[in-house]
Amino acid sequence: MSEHPPPSASPAPPPHVGDIQAHALAELERISGLTEELGARFASAGEELYLVGGPVRDAMLGRISHDLDFTTSARPETTERLLKGWADALWDMGRAFGTIGCRKGDWQVEITTYRSEAYDPDSRKPAVDFGDSLVGDLGRRDFTVNAMAVAVPGNRVEDPYGGVVDLAQGVLRTPGRPEDSFSDDPLRMMRAARFAAQLGFAVDPAVQEAMTAMSGRIAIVSAERVRDELVKLVCAPYPRLGLTLLVATGLADHVLPELPALALERDEHFRHKDVYEHTLTVLEQSIDLEDRLPGGGPDFVSRFAALMHDVGKPRTRRLAEDGTVTFHHHDVVGAKITRKRMKALRFSNDDIDAVAHLVELHLRFHGYGSGEWTDSAVRRYVRDAGDQLARLHMLTRADCTTRNKRKADRLRRTYDELEERIHLLEQQEELASIRPDLDGNQIMEILGVGPGREVGEAYRFLLELRMDNGPMTPEDAEAALREWWTSRP
Repeated sequence: MSEHPPPSASPAPPPHVGDIQAHALAELERISGLTEELGARFASAGEELYLVGGPVRDAMLGRISHDLDFTTSARPETTERLLKGWADALWDMGRAFGTIGCRKGDWQVEITTYRSEAYDPDSRKPAVDFGDSLVGDLGRRDFTVNAMAVAVPGNRVEDPYGGVVDLAQGVLRTPGRPEDSFSDDPLRMMRAARFAAQLGFAVDPAVQEAMTAMSGRIAIVSAERVRDELVKLVCAPYPRLGLTLLVATGLADHVLPELPALALERDEHFRHKDVYEHTLTVLEQSIDLEDRLPGGGPDFVSRFAALMHDVGKPRTRRLAEDGTVTFHHHDVVGAKITRKRMKALRFSNDDIDAVAHLVELHLRFHGYGSGEWTDSAVRRYVRDAGDQLARLHMLTRADCTTRNKRKADRLRRTYDELEERIHLLEQQEELASIRPDLDGNQIMEILGVGPGREVGEAYRFLLELRMDNGPMTPEDAEAALREWWTSRP
């Protein structure tokens, strides 16, 4: 139902080398006070200090956040000593990995000793060794665009692996052989897809070939680390790029197998190439509607619900006698599949409940027809959606990918009408907090009973009555309750 092109459809072209250099100088000038001061402290102790990784890449793209990463020749105990008396706050939770963190004004700073790390084939955690050179430290990083550094003080750029050119060309390459990089840390294969989605970059063919050949190696990485990369990918500006890369390389078979399975299913109306393409379109159209949410996007729950809304189709596919394909109850089956996958990826219970609930409800609107629902049905729609109503509105609208403009316009108008009815009922009846017209204490007093099963039954009866009839006076509610009580078996 979206009238606007999805924001993830066409990444902006990458900047030229000259633009990159100008952007970097402008952004680094903004933080020169902090970097020069910090760099001087390390230099006075005979240590090297470099701004490194994402902050350098982002500075070259004309933006920089308040989170700054540095690498240094200093060991953690030396870094901690040099920061004392300068930082406003200090923490060392990353000491085992060589990282000391601090806060200085509005800036969050992490300083890490030159290092190298590799995975043991039988371990889910990287083994960390300290290194002794900047080039060695940069060479162990995931991609060349993240393997650039700026010396502080002085703002001298160090780019031994050609990251500036790759940034200008919009390409993701590894500093060394991708096979070695992915063998050291298989999560970097997920990062390739994530950075493609975040930056809108293409992946070097050699990198994609290595990802394909080594996709099974992702099994050694913990579910939590995979989950975190998947969340960043889904919430990126161009998630289609990352998701299609996961599917093309076979990584999705290991981390989100429900997604490539959709490519095997044709839409029941045969109006789309396959359910997989339909799903990616729904995701993009859902992103286009995120301004409907408080604070706007990116919103992981609504995006992941869009991605998972049809995962029940492969398991419910049936061929009817007339040759048509049906997917009856794929909403219910899909919700169960979604729960199972999100639990395997160690998502929080709140996220699991929210996404699965949306998947289960995503077809409910289609019973609305041309507005045949009674006010009672509208109340139940709102009650069942609960605190996910705004996201359900988005998912339902995004789920229309028909190329038939007349049909799309009709569906949009019909949903506009349903939302207007909900709005009017909310004004009249406070639908968001709908409850019976009598509370538990009043029920016990009227019926002369104590706490127990009967009170719960009476409460549910009054709630259904409230759904059917709307608000009632206390007198009418009491009369209905007494009549129900005396007519019970």
